[in-house]
Amino acid sequence: MSAETDTKPKTIFLVEDNKADIRLIQEALKDSPVPYQIITVRDGMDAMAYLQQQGEYVDATLPDLILLDLNLPKKDGREVLAEIKTDPKLKRIPVVVLTTSRNEDDIHHSYDLHVNCYITKSRNLSELFKIVKGIEEFWLGTVTLPKV
Repeated sequence: MSAETDTKPKTIFLVEDNKADIRLIQEALKDSPVPYQIITVRDGMDAMAYLQQQGEYVDATLPDLILLDLNLPKKDGREVLAEIKTDPKLKRIPVVVLTTSRNEDDIHHSYDLHVNCYITKSRNLSELFKIVKGIEEFWLGTVTLPKV
């Protein structure tokens, strides 16, 4: 890792409508050895407004990693994923689908849309923490992320 990579905080963009899941994900990441900031929106419309730097998000920083739920209000996570992966400015940002859906159609469709990985959330608290820590270790600690 370069010195710049070590000191510049990573930006995690969490797109999740469930307040309890938001809090649990934030809690799981709070002791991360990697400096980061987490930005959260609760629906698909706000997710795209943020990523396209529109409206109240005109000065938004593009994230290093997107954690995306599929079942979102206003604009479905599947639509958000499709828009991200077809936008030349956004398509290189890694997207991790983090959802409760175990539906094979959702899994196949997400990979057809070029999701970077698909992870099913556990309802078991310690298992969910383990999943989130694994995401953090791999995507923020191991992987070389593209500059956006």
